[in-house]
Parts: sequence; C-alpha cells; structure tokens
Amino acid sequence: MRWLILAVAATLAGIGSAAAQVYPSRPITMVVSYPPGGPTDTLARIVAEPMRQALGQPIIIDNVGGAGGTIGVGRAARAAPDGYTISIGQWASHVSTVAVFPVQFDVLKDFEPVALLTDAPLWLIGRAGLPANSVTELIAWLRANPDKASAGIIGNGSAAHLCGINFQNKTNTRFQFVPYRGAALVMQDLLAGQIDLGCVEASNSLPHVQSGKLKAYAVMGKKRWASAPDVPTMDEAGVPGLTISFWHALWVPKGTPRDIIGKLNAAAVEALSNPAVRQRLTDLGQEIPPREQLTPEALGAFHKTEIEKWWPIIKAAGIKPE
Repeated sequence: MRWLILAVAATLAGIGSAAAQVYPSRPITMVVSYPPGGPTDTLARIVAEPMRQALGQPIIIDNVGGAGGTIGVGRAARAAPDGYTISIGQWASHVSTVAVFPVQFDVLKDFEPVALLTDAPLWLIGRAGLPANSVTELIAWLRANPDKASAGIIGNGSAAHLCGINFQNKTNTRFQFVPYRGAALVMQDLLAGQIDLGCVEASNSLPHVQSGKLKAYAVMGKKRWASAPDVPTMDEAGVPGLTISFWHALWVPKGTPRDIIGKLNAAAVEALSNPAVRQRLTDLGQEIPPREQLTPEALGAFHKTEIEKWWPIIKAAGIKPE
C-alpha cells in the first residue's frame, strides 16, 4: 500500500509538471480593472503583444471597471489558479481602493505576485479656462471660491481622491469631488470644461498639456518629470510632502504553480527589455524599474510595504465608498 501511495503521488506530480511544461496551451486573459482608454488599459495593450510573442499564445484584454477597480480585481481573484488569468493593476486597484470598498478577497493573500512593470508620476492638472496659472494662483482662487470648483476622481480611495484630499488639507482649500469609472472619462470632461481639476497619471494627459488644452500645475513626485521638465514638483510649488508613486504590476490567483509564474515573469521581463516597448513607455513618461526589482519576490515585498504605508492614512481619512 505504501508503494502504491508513493507511485500515485509521483504520477500526480508528473502530471502537474507536464502541465506546467506545456503551458500555455490556450489564450490567456489579462483583466484590466478599468475601462478602455485609461493608463492601465494603455499599458496592458503595450505589454500584451510582446508577452504574446514570448509565450506563444494570444493575450486577451478584458476590461472590467467599477468600484474603484475592485470588481475587476475580484474577478481575477476568483479565477482558476492555472496561469490563464492575469490581473494587471496599479496603486489604486491593488492598494488604496481595497482599503475603502467592502471586498470578498484579500489583495495580498489571494494573489501571487508576478512582476512590477512601470512607475509614473501623478500631476495636478486643470481645464484650459481656469484663471490660475500656477499652484500659488490656484490656491488663492480655490480659497476665494470655496466648494465651487470640481475635481474628477476614479472612485473614492483612488490615487486622485487621496491626492485631492491631501491637497485640500495642506492648502486649506475646499472643492467638490466627482467620481468616474475610469481615467479616460475624467480626461473627457476636463477637456470639455465640465470639471475643473484632476490629479491624474501624467503620462495619460501629457499630449493635452503640450497642446495647451489642459494646464499642468505640479508633479506629485520627489523630482521633476523628465517628459515635462518645466512643471515643478509640489514641494517646489510650495506644498511640501504631497507625493504619490503610481506604479503598475502583474498578479495571478493564489495557488498558481511556481513554474507558470516563472514563465509569466520571464515573458514580462522580456517585454520590458524590448527596445520598441521601452521607447513607447518612455514616450508615455513611464519609468521601467531596474532588473532586480522585476522579480515576483521583489513585487511581493514592495506591495506589502505600500499597503502598510497607505492603509493607515486611508483609514484615518475616513474615506467611504460612494
């Protein structure tokens, strides 16, 4: 009986190993937790094609927006742990909004990290018709018009929301928040003049700032953004300590075999090393982390650190889902 049990165990291990060796044998779904046209969707489509080439199977983009990105993350968490469902997300979907919305998953315990992809700054922008042309002028205008201005956010607890709350607290200003399902919709209403302000990923709005259709007031980083060096940091503009790092990464459901995670990580790293991909990401203002930060272990440690940093701040602010 003992030998029979060992034989069965060896057979099952062999089957599992064989399954990992032939992976992938069918298309892979990449769940984007926001609507088409936003920064996460754009990044997903840029990396999906070279990953397809590396893996030898199509990667299908599945946009599942709503509830600050938690609906899409939840769908990925419930998927089979077989490597055929990938969650691409960022600081908001995998850190901030899961501290605000009631969710049926644990963003750390129910996922396996695959790879950190990019980092990019947020910046505070405004519609072209706003009378203020600098952060100092904007603060003065907001103080003279309390609760009259509006700022677009991608749901409560999003990076844009926390950025706006911190800006209000640090500058003694007040304005209204308008929730949207995705960044593309915020941009649409900013360009149309339907809202006044937005704290958005800089790469997604750079062309509109360069063309004069939007105003950029300050970058939420510790240093100026290389793609727009004339725009000051918030520290330089007189609002110290207002920094948010807006990164993107890949995860798979908990229990996905390590061999499969290794193949997905290798495909992501290969995609990020592709000169054409690097150029496209650079043109969008995205920064690719050093190679040592692209391992699953590095992402796991980084993700945990971000949650430990931001969840107390979010909970202390008393942010509730809309």
